[in-house]
Amino acid sequence: METFWIKTLQFLLSITILVALHEGGHFFFAKLFKTRVSRFYIFANFKFHIWSSYDNWWRKLRGKKLITERGEDGNKKYNEEAGTEYGLGWLPIGGYCQIDGMVDETQSADDLAKKPVQPWEFRSKKAYQRLLIMAGGVMVNFFLALIIYSAVFYTWGEDFIALKDMKSGMKFNSSAKALGFKDGDILLGTDQGDFREFSTDMFRDLTTAREAYVLRNGKKTAVALPGDLDLLQMLKSDPVFVRPLVPCDIDSVLVGTPAAKAGIRKGDKIIAINGKPVDSWNAFAYQIGVLEDRLMAAETAKDSLKIRTVQLVVARDASSVLYPSAAKAIPLESAVKDTITLVMTPKLKIGVGESNIFSYYKPTHVSYGIVESVPAGINYGIDVLKGYVGDLKYLFSADGAKNLGGFGAIGSMFPPVWDWSMFWRMTAFLSIILAFMNIIPIPGLDGGHILILLMEVVTGKTPSLRFQQIAQNIGMGLLLLLMLVANFNDVLRVLGLM
Repeated sequence: METFWIKTLQFLLSITILVALHEGGHFFFAKLFKTRVSRFYIFANFKFHIWSSYDNWWRKLRGKKLITERGEDGNKKYNEEAGTEYGLGWLPIGGYCQIDGMVDETQSADDLAKKPVQPWEFRSKKAYQRLLIMAGGVMVNFFLALIIYSAVFYTWGEDFIALKDMKSGMKFNSSAKALGFKDGDILLGTDQGDFREFSTDMFRDLTTAREAYVLRNGKKTAVALPGDLDLLQMLKSDPVFVRPLVPCDIDSVLVGTPAAKAGIRKGDKIIAINGKPVDSWNAFAYQIGVLEDRLMAAETAKDSLKIRTVQLVVARDASSVLYPSAAKAIPLESAVKDTITLVMTPKLKIGVGESNIFSYYKPTHVSYGIVESVPAGINYGIDVLKGYVGDLKYLFSADGAKNLGGFGAIGSMFPPVWDWSMFWRMTAFLSIILAFMNIIPIPGLDGGHILILLMEVVTGKTPSLRFQQIAQNIGMGLLLLLMLVANFNDVLRVLGLM
């Protein structure tokens, strides 16, 4: 539960920053061109809001009075001299900057058609001014990401494990082995360039490469590739196309768990489960997945208990000769081996902390000065954007639609502990996504408004308010459908149905 709240707080803080600055981009250009912004809200305020305030203090500072009037319903309204209402909504699905005189989710074409055009309205401004107002949010988000990445590099530098240093090699699935890869190979690069670290970029390079290079038995070896591998299949297959070999070393044992009751200790190595050899935590997880499938088909409590009762073969206080960096390493074949029977929890957990890749390899650290950090941050941000845009093609496949995630999926991407470096990296990544998604020319998004403005620039004719309203309705419908699908997928994942 603590992990859930840490991730939730990071998510809320991140999107608060991003929404405020995105809408601030629109606000800046609107004010620059003397366009009235009647409302500036962070998060949606459907039916009610948490807080709101008019900018009375700013008007008083400038010696201007707050002018109000009564509407037809008798409620107090603020005219063009009233300034902006700032507020905090309760629903964290975005925010809005209500700019007077434009068709959006807050103002309809019918509302605008009833009133004469006013000099402070969006529709009275020149095309290039309206274009900058609409592009302001995207511009802020994109440059914000580059600034954050640069600041992260300057403050914390980079830590990564170089692929060439993974002396124990990699594990490959059957599809990879069919192409010519072998367990223990160390990936070096492709005909498109050398690999630096194990990352999604590495997988992307493999999808389009015609040849990959590996270190096999101390020799550089070429593996022919088709040049059109499916990235989504590579990452979603179980096990994945390739992953570092991380042995089943027990890093810790939780008190009161099946592992603790069975006498498993820190430093033990799991080498088999139910007679199936496992040489990595990935292989162990695969065998657990097999048990999960059987558990779902169990009809009685007795059947369930039988499935959850497993035999583990563990090597006592052993570190394989494959990992000479471990303290007091001894050959695995010389270690004492015990067969232990235990009953896993209903969720098929044994209660141990797993070793990870950082247990075996020393990370490479790169420090950046203030001068070096800026180009490094810019290049990194552009690479992230290119990778994200390139991966969007998978969204239109059946598997891609299933992988679409909503707020739950985004929140789960934050680390389980509060790490400012990871927080800002994640915020920068979300900022890039927000910038790109908003520039897509779908009516209702900034990109849709920009497309209509570009049509006006090219044709010299302003699209009618009716046309803008129809486009807005269609776009908002598509966005609502997309949001429902994404968040419904999150629910299915929580229920274990996807």
